[in-house]
Amino acid sequence: MVQSGRPLVFDLDGTLWDSTEVVARAWSAALHEAGLPGPVTAADIGAVMGLTHEQIRLQLFPQLDPALWEAFSRLAYQREEEWIRREGGVLYPGVADALRSLSRNHPLAIVSNCQRGYIEVFLEWTGLVDCFVDWECHGNTGLSKGENLRSLCARHGWVQALYVGDTSGDEVAAAEAGCEFLFAEYGFGRASSDALRLSTFADLVERVAA
Repeated sequence: MVQSGRPLVFDLDGTLWDSTEVVARAWSAALHEAGLPGPVTAADIGAVMGLTHEQIRLQLFPQLDPALWEAFSRLAYQREEEWIRREGGVLYPGVADALRSLSRNHPLAIVSNCQRGYIEVFLEWTGLVDCFVDWECHGNTGLSKGENLRSLCARHGWVQALYVGDTSGDEVAAAEAGCEFLFAEYGFGRASSDALRLSTFADLVERVAA
């Protein structure tokens, strides 16, 4: 398939789906299993979506020293993957149809600050793997979202990619990578007042066509 349209790169959590409820239950189970205080709520998880591994520790578990955090987080990520494989997340309205439509003419990719394997579980659970040509995450590289976004665009020779995300961190990453940014205002975060805004994901098809 020839995809001659503009490359489109997406953040995952808060942009394509909401997995906060199932992740909160998985992390609460891991806290109980590890004998640590809990639980955590969906709101707690939503507040750290898009942050890096270390930033999550500082915001949710500042009482854990780095060694204990590493041990606990391995358990938490394992339980998270198990729960999401079983229960999945909630795709935002219009995401599946819009991605399938866009992928006919545009190369699509995902860049997230998530752990290794999370994007693959998302693609497997949703059945959307055929829509994407590539994906990258902080868990694979240890790099910032901006660095990963720039690297992914470079390996495909993309010079005018559009990055769609739902936080100010996504906006910063797009700027660092030289990408135009489109703010998914239905997600978890905020962006600058002058950011181009997307009120629903389904609107992206019309926006890109225009």
